Amino acid sequence: MDDKPFNALVMETQVIEALRTCFDPEIPVNIYDLGLIYEIEADPSGAVGIKMTLTSPGCPAAGSIPPDVEAKVRVIPGVRAVKVDVVFDPPWDRSMMSEAAKLDLGMM
Repeated sequence: MDDKPFNALVMETQVIEALRTCFDPEIPVNIYDLGLIYEIEADPSGAVGIKMTLTSPGCPAAGSIPPDVEAKVRVIPGVRAVKVDVVFDPPWDRSMMSEAAKLDLGMM
């Protein structure tokens, strides 16, 4: 076990960095900036919980995005377990996107 004290903010920052490497194959913007991540919780045991959504319940990438999220977060030093919950409440809409994502997609 690490001798360093647990820092939830550092862990969350590392998780966000990892999430920014995950993409919906149909949209050239990462899932974090798309607004698909609703919640990130990290605890001192190294467990990370992520609540996320998809652009629609029938998203063709529904089978690939959550496992990609789990795999990329799992390799962060100190992470011992990852649980990804896909939720559809509230439903995703374009207002959840970051300004950078809107700019990338020509929506500004």
